[in-house]
Amino acid sequence: MPNTTGQNKTTLRFYTETIEVSRMSAHAFFEAGEDCYKGKRFFWQNKEKTFTLVGLGHAYVLANDLEKNRYQDIAQKWEELCACSLIEKADVSPILFGGFSFDPANKISSEWNSFPSSFFAVATFQLVIRDDQAFVSIHLITEEQDSAAAFENLRIERDTLIHTAQVKELKVHEKPQLLQREDRLKDEYLSAVEAVTNRIRNKEVNKVVIGRSLKLTFENSFSSSTAIYNASMEQPESYLFGLEKEDKIFFGATPERLVKLEKGKVESAGLAGSVRRGTNLEEDKKLGDALLADNKNLMEHQYVVNMIRKVFDQYCEQVKIPSRPKLMKIRDIQHLFTPIEGKIKGSSSLFEFVEAMHPTPALGGEPRQEAIEIIRESEQMNRGYYAAPIGWVNAEGEGEFAVGIRSALIENQYAYLYAGGGLVSESTSLEEFEETRVKFRPMLRTLGGNMND
Repeated sequence: MPNTTGQNKTTLRFYTETIEVSRMSAHAFFEAGEDCYKGKRFFWQNKEKTFTLVGLGHAYVLANDLEKNRYQDIAQKWEELCACSLIEKADVSPILFGGFSFDPANKISSEWNSFPSSFFAVATFQLVIRDDQAFVSIHLITEEQDSAAAFENLRIERDTLIHTAQVKELKVHEKPQLLQREDRLKDEYLSAVEAVTNRIRNKEVNKVVIGRSLKLTFENSFSSSTAIYNASMEQPESYLFGLEKEDKIFFGATPERLVKLEKGKVESAGLAGSVRRGTNLEEDKKLGDALLADNKNLMEHQYVVNMIRKVFDQYCEQVKIPSRPKLMKIRDIQHLFTPIEGKIKGSSSLFEFVEAMHPTPALGGEPRQEAIEIIRESEQMNRGYYAAPIGWVNAEGEGEFAVGIRSALIENQYAYLYAGGGLVSESTSLEEFEETRVKFRPMLRTLGGNMND
């Protein structure tokens, strides 16, 4: 029987049941839900490939359009929802998955119009793969007092989904033909870089990240399954995420952890400063060594590390931060990388960390508030969920958020890609433009294009 406890003031009942299944493909399970749950699915895999999460259907949605207190609002609603769930520890905890917009005060009409400031969902059918075990959970959240028949129907549907994922062949993930690539607001971007760099030289701010966007047009619609599958093949060393909403999916393969909380241990990473990969080992090492010695990139990186240190000093004890960055090498880019960890003190929640750390200077700037205001007035676009927190939290308050970079928003036969670079006093518009070209490559290749066509 499903587990539940009474009810809270909203009279909601949260029924859940978990079974262990033979290991299956997470991509196949995601695909199995396409007919019934397209537009209501999500996908997550950590970069270590030790935890994979797939959600099909919306048992419950938590969302808001708040500019202030949006993190507290989601945290409180999730806590209230969990309070009407099971008391005893489940085999697999119910998981809330979703994301926040980069800047809820940005009101520019865009492809992101249907995405609110905060959007999270508990899946009707949840697949978790960890430690070589696979678990499928049913979640039914309802005000109905007698839900036995409804839950039994969900059991039948669960078994059908599992059978489909285990038995049916995966689709052939052919990329539709790319018809057109448009550099959106290119001239405005170049002018913004010059103007903002001058403000940095005039000591108004220390650093600002200015982004730009590409629009791709395909011959046919690009499916969510194909996008996620191809991203996993192209960028196996990165976090993989996908969040569907109606006829759109925001997906990506990001190298950047924002924050992870597990068993009282908090982990983050400073990731800022980048250069392309070399065409051979010798050139690659030369580029990496130059990055480790480059003052502009080291300064960018230090702003990020200093900010994370400040947050960890406030919320953690036993904070460990290496004195110098090392290189993180992924397929297209080398990054300066500093891992940071600590032990949580007090009763701070994962959402408090997310709020305190978003956006890091790697995606916003320094000082933070001034940088966000400059981004809002200078970029002339809406980032939506690009460069913003995306991730999950379970009923025990543990979870992980990454930063939604190396990402794209797909809407039928259109895809919108985003990339940015950190401006400091030495920046030039042409160099920054070239840096964004490098950062577009992972998603462009995933979607069937390249920067040279």
